[in-house]
Amino acid sequence: MEQVLAGVKVVDLTWYIAGPYCTKLLADCGAEVVKIEKPGEGDPARRMGPFPGNKPHQEKSGLYLYLNTGKKSVTLDLKSEFGKGVVKELVKSADILVENFSPRVMPSLGLGYETLEKVNPRLVMVSISNFGQTGPYRDFKADENILHAMGGLTATSGDEALPPVRQGGYQAQYVGGLHAATATMIAFHCQQVAGIGQHVDLSIMETWNYHLEFPGYYFTGRIRGQMGALESAVFGIYPTKDGYCGIAATRQPDWERLKQVIGSRELDDPKFADAGGRWEHSDELIAHIMAWTSDHTMREMYDMLQKHGVAAGMAITPGELLEDPQLKYREFFTELDHPVAGRLVYPTMAAKLSETPCQLRRAPLLGEHNEEIYCERLGYDRQDLVRLKELGVI
Repeated sequence: MEQVLAGVKVVDLTWYIAGPYCTKLLADCGAEVVKIEKPGEGDPARRMGPFPGNKPHQEKSGLYLYLNTGKKSVTLDLKSEFGKGVVKELVKSADILVENFSPRVMPSLGLGYETLEKVNPRLVMVSISNFGQTGPYRDFKADENILHAMGGLTATSGDEALPPVRQGGYQAQYVGGLHAATATMIAFHCQQVAGIGQHVDLSIMETWNYHLEFPGYYFTGRIRGQMGALESAVFGIYPTKDGYCGIAATRQPDWERLKQVIGSRELDDPKFADAGGRWEHSDELIAHIMAWTSDHTMREMYDMLQKHGVAAGMAITPGELLEDPQLKYREFFTELDHPVAGRLVYPTMAAKLSETPCQLRRAPLLGEHNEEIYCERLGYDRQDLVRLKELGVI
């Protein structure tokens, strides 16, 4: 059976992380995603790595290879009149266009939504930016640190005795891309049902606000501050012989099971009998639990606690994830061959669709699909491509 988005045409004007992650999710579900890249350079992610053997190469960036699975690459200078015309030609038959430039860029190129909707009234155009297409912050610059801070995440991260911290990696970018893909599918559904297109304006800053714990503040005027690794004695990350393991035993039955696993008489003290007492004497209780966890490995803790019905989780590294039996059983990782980068391991989509499963295909070489798109779809001949390349337009 075909993939769920087979036949859907996407024009991809994205770069870096948030936008490419959005369009990657569409491509992995079967959409034809034509990624337009800068001639000679391509997506800046091609230069970011990580690179196998720490040897930079525009076709071997792990970040690019992961974020652009299943796409077709076309090189095009968007600032040229030819480039703008090509985008409009592609938009005529496209279902979706995704871009993540600064808000001023697309209108300045003559490719704003007001222009493109005249070319194709059914077009779903998705614009991903740091703060959105409108508002006083619209044109402000931001990076991962700033988005974590402005999105409210750092206010609840880290230990209250230390400065706020950001999450590892590029979480704001990935969360933004995920929200963008969700919004794209909602707008695409509307297109299919009602026959109308629309402009999707996504703010990465707002995606954090959307799923953080702000309802607690809105409803009570209070919000959790920085709680550190041990938010409470029975809800936190404890050290072990070889790393760390999380414990979540906040409910009374979970607490009773945790006591049974640890087997320490000190935990039978009446002052730990209920949640209020455990909170009031949290420092003392943490010391008792830590004495036990420090005598076991992560795996020993995890197995014992889960066997007795206590929620627990090992703080494992990405390398250890590759050997995790749960992920192996669910075939979460797969290998793909690439003509330059070679055979590498990739994570697959977490959702398993029983009838229309998602399929990973390798990322494209820079400009790999120029001939297919320019000649077979848009009607140019091969001599045109030679001249356009000489002019630096493609």
